[in-house]
Amino acid sequence: MSSGNPRPYLNPYLAGFLLGLTLLCSFVILGAGLGASNALARAAAWCGLCLNPESVLASKYFGAWGKEPLNYYLVYMFVGVVLGGFVSALLSRRVQVQVERGASFSAGMRLILAMLGGVLAGFGSRLARGCTSGMALTGTALLTTGGVAFLLSTFVGGYLMAYFFRRQWHD
Repeated sequence: MSSGNPRPYLNPYLAGFLLGLTLLCSFVILGAGLGASNALARAAAWCGLCLNPESVLASKYFGAWGKEPLNYYLVYMFVGVVLGGFVSALLSRRVQVQVERGASFSAGMRLILAMLGGVLAGFGSRLARGCTSGMALTGTALLTTGGVAFLLSTFVGGYLMAYFFRRQWHD
């Protein structure tokens, strides 16, 4: 799908600055921060409405969103992030169908583990009533203790896990 040499990535400092401006715009325009898990939960509610509307509307969790759960700003933001990322990848000539994996993992095993990790992260985000992006971006931007502690813990945990699993990604 990609043709020619890919363009270089955006400078990470500039990308971080632009992400900060996006978060600021969200606070100014919407009066709320950013997050993604609510959009996926609302998509699940919509699917449930298509299959069995009575039980979804009777649900304490999904029913609170009514008959149009997709009509919410975080759903539109999520769609915009996915479409914007795809357009950016197209313009940068970085679209390629592949499975990122280490040399010691098969593509199937990598996809199974990625799905398992995604399900666990999704379950945890709904259990915590918010996702990691919401906590890291919005919580830290508001200088909440939980947001700062979460962001620091995420980076420390990520670096520690990278140390232990780095052999999976080398030949």
